[in-house]
Amino acid sequence: MLLTTTLLGLSSWHTPPDSVPKRVSVFPLPVVYYTPETRLAFGAAATATLRFRRDAGDSTARPSQLTFGVAYTQNRQLLVYLPFQLFYDHNRYYAYGEAGYYRYSYYFFGVGERAAAKELYGVHFPRIRVNAFRRIVPGWRRGQLYAGLRYQYEDYDVTHVVPAGELASGLVPGGRGSRLTGGGLGLFFDARDRVFFPTRGVVADVTYLPRNRAAGAGAGGETTRFSRLSADVSSYHRLAPRTVLALNYFVSYTAGTAPFNALSLLGGTRRLRGYYEGRYRDQNAAGLQSELRLPVYKRLGAVVFGGVGVLGDAQQLLRLDAPKAAYGAGLRFTVNRRDHLNLRIDYGLGRNSSGFYLTIGEAF
Repeated sequence: MLLTTTLLGLSSWHTPPDSVPKRVSVFPLPVVYYTPETRLAFGAAATATLRFRRDAGDSTARPSQLTFGVAYTQNRQLLVYLPFQLFYDHNRYYAYGEAGYYRYSYYFFGVGERAAAKELYGVHFPRIRVNAFRRIVPGWRRGQLYAGLRYQYEDYDVTHVVPAGELASGLVPGGRGSRLTGGGLGLFFDARDRVFFPTRGVVADVTYLPRNRAAGAGAGGETTRFSRLSADVSSYHRLAPRTVLALNYFVSYTAGTAPFNALSLLGGTRRLRGYYEGRYRDQNAAGLQSELRLPVYKRLGAVVFGGVGVLGDAQQLLRLDAPKAAYGAGLRFTVNRRDHLNLRIDYGLGRNSSGFYLTIGEAF
């Protein structure tokens, strides 16, 4: 379990009233945590919500969000990251993605259903993911439909592995490092009533990545190629004035030979909270998650959540007889009342596993 302690200083930080429009609102977040593989880690992050000047006076313009963070550990590990989502020109354009550099240690649990002993490995990598869309059906009352392009780059330099482990064997694609480049197409449909905390509507994100290139991923360091088709759909249902049921459905299908760090995953901050990110990985994955969001007092809210996921490969599309389930609960604190942007604190439980999560924004 990742144990995280965050010094918020919320009493001295002030959110403007809803009636006072501001184009930019910033929330700082100092973070301190400890894990056996990192020892003491410390850093800072800031999340900004904004509306571009071109959208001034448009009450229907979606808010944009950027988060910048830096963390450093006693083991001389470094994380620098900038995830973003941007709406521009009266919602005509939408872009999201991330840029970052990571010098860190992770656990590898093997691929598929095998109960492999976890291995600690070190890696250095820059990562760039950009998804750029343009609205293609203006004036559609049911929602906003976008089409666009996707691009990804990740130079995954594995610096150390367990000497007698699976990654060292050369049998795991990308186990000794890989350089991932490629892109594809995407469709994005948005019928939510708000971006950060929807109470009704649907959002769907469909991805097609044809023959992306992974240099050095195969045995002997040869280049491999893989394709991916995935869909991530969430729906929101208002049960009472401040009570919302959120549902999430996702599926990811991979063909070809992808490096282990680019396989379909279960676990992490968004999919099956309660399992370490990448605890389960294989060519294919699918899952269903639900979350009940409840008011508590003023800016404070609470959630209970649960989910189930399955894996698959080239021989069996999805192994429905081997589900992985997780559940948990959490608290929410609204740091931006105008757009209902929440600080998220969750504790999840899986089979022989647990996880504590602290981040900005909902899981889905």
